[in-house]
Amino acid sequence: MHRRRRTALSVLAATLVAAPLLSACGSQAHPGAAAVVGGERIEVSAVQERAAEVRTAQESSPQAAQLVNKSGQLNRAKLHGLIFGRILDRAAEDAGVTVSRKEIQEMRQASLAQQGGEDQFEAMMLQQRWVAPDQIDADMRQEVQLPKLARALGADLGTPAGQQAVGQALTKASKALDIDVNPRFGTWDDQKMQLGNYSAPWITQRTEFTPEQPTEA
Repeated sequence: MHRRRRTALSVLAATLVAAPLLSACGSQAHPGAAAVVGGERIEVSAVQERAAEVRTAQESSPQAAQLVNKSGQLNRAKLHGLIFGRILDRAAEDAGVTVSRKEIQEMRQASLAQQGGEDQFEAMMLQQRWVAPDQIDADMRQEVQLPKLARALGADLGTPAGQQAVGQALTKASKALDIDVNPRFGTWDDQKMQLGNYSAPWITQRTEFTPEQPTEA
């Protein structure tokens, strides 16, 4: 993705300490839901639909077998993305941050130019982030949204203090949304912005926040 942003997020992830997940399993009070976030359901069917879109794109690629083999946790990846997207939306709303269609398109064009064309860009998104072509704009929205959130907080993602500030804002939003995940998919960790022990190749660039807690663990 955009080199400057990717570098900042990579630096952020490198400073965070991974810890074992100790939280309990989610409730089974919402049959048919993969998760409930802020009182709103994320249906299992919605997760499966997004995963199927990626599988279809992968199977059309010359590297189909390799792509499929490397994305065995695709359903969890899609659920993770849907949950994190809602957390980022909440944190952005709390900070007064909005994202325009123009900003999304500008980000997409910059990323496309860096990759050398539409085909190369789509292939990179599919390989590195498991994002199908029709899902790219949603991903680009987060690429715009996260650094804007940092700026609204007066935070520099290239510094430990800035990383902590953004992480705390995301954790606050995550807790406020009272996320309940179907045990089939694991549990959500508010501190790490992570679904159970699930890990995908791009998560350390964007979502693996473990902010220090000054008053409680």
